[in-house]
Amino acid sequence: MDQLTVSASPEPVATQSTWRTVFIGSDGLRAGWSVLLFFAICAAEVTALNLVLKYIVHFHSPKTSTLGWLPGLIQEAAMLALLAVPVWIMSKIEGKPILSYGYRGSARLKRFGYGLLWGFAAISSLVLALWKLGFLAFDGDVLRGLPAFEYAAAWGVVFLFVGVFEESFLRGYLQSTLGRGMGFWWAALILSIAFGLSHGSNPGESPVGLFTAGAVGLVFCLSLWYTGSLWWAIGFHASWDWGESYFYGTADSGLIAKGHLLSEHSVGDLYWSGGATGPEGSIVAVFLLVIITAAMILWWGNRTVSPFAGNGWRPLRAAQPALAEPVESLPTFSAQQSTL
Repeated sequence: MDQLTVSASPEPVATQSTWRTVFIGSDGLRAGWSVLLFFAICAAEVTALNLVLKYIVHFHSPKTSTLGWLPGLIQEAAMLALLAVPVWIMSKIEGKPILSYGYRGSARLKRFGYGLLWGFAAISSLVLALWKLGFLAFDGDVLRGLPAFEYAAAWGVVFLFVGVFEESFLRGYLQSTLGRGMGFWWAALILSIAFGLSHGSNPGESPVGLFTAGAVGLVFCLSLWYTGSLWWAIGFHASWDWGESYFYGTADSGLIAKGHLLSEHSVGDLYWSGGATGPEGSIVAVFLLVIITAAMILWWGNRTVSPFAGNGWRPLRAAQPALAEPVESLPTFSAQQSTL
């Protein structure tokens, strides 16, 4: 009798579906799809808001180079509220805490305070240099007494909202997401260029001003690289704008604040004075940013290990997660040294 042999068919190999591979990577939803979905949500919000303002409220935003603090506060608060929605939605989709997009890390209040000091010191140094070089002349004070303090506080709140919104939008979610997909510095370059170009619609903006805005974006990215958070950049951003617009009364990327402490006007060649763009439209501002960058590298470079180490110019892999916080370099002691 012939023996019947039955060969067992091999078990099917479990493979990941092509459809899932297209959208999902080793670290969750792929960065490109995350960014597209983020912008889709933003676009839907802006479209809905424009419909409400145009056809229901009948509001039309005037094109002007001057800005009052109350309209500025309403505008920035509204944009920040709109931004919070897509960031919250994406945090749920990606399974991350909403603060993970630039608002974690240690010494937050301290970094914010140092950012405030650096920002005001930087714009003061720029204004002083332009004045000493003869490219800027002061016309005297405009506000005195109680109104000066009221406008100082009002514009301080406005520019705090400006700093939080712009840093959260560009150096927050987008930097975090693009960074894990293509590398921290590639994302920083792209977003800093976009930051510079976004100022192009401002009245009185100039090519030097656009370049400076993009370069400032890279400076903010450098602070994020070293500190792991946006707090320093927010402080710097807010106090730079406050000092430029309110305290010194200069144009800020072509925009002039209504209600400022001092008054000035530019003198001489536009590339050196900044002209209608303001001090950041001057070539001197580029030299200042080089000095600030060198100071940041000297101060932080040897004292911290970046939380994005290993993710600088290449995508973040699940096997090589970024550190949660910057690691301060600790002094080493020999065996002979005593400890107290």
